[in-house]
Amino acid sequence: MWDSPMHLLIVLLVMLVLCVPYFIPTFIAFYRKKVNLAAILAMNVLLGWTFVGWVIALIWALKVDVVDRPA
Repeated sequence: MWDSPMHLLIVLLVMLVLCVPYFIPTFIAFYRKKVNLAAILAMNVLLGWTFVGWVIALIWALKVDVVDRPA
């Protein structure tokens, strides 16, 4: 099956191209320094394969963090 290194390189490149869009919610959460980055990553990994789970993770990553202020 892997008769040349080029086949392996092509497969790895395709996997990378497919994984980048899958982890967009996690990348956004990391870039925005979200408090709940680990939870967003977990949702993205565990439920991101369903479109609904991916959209929820994306919305969660884009949502503004609410900081408790003393009254």
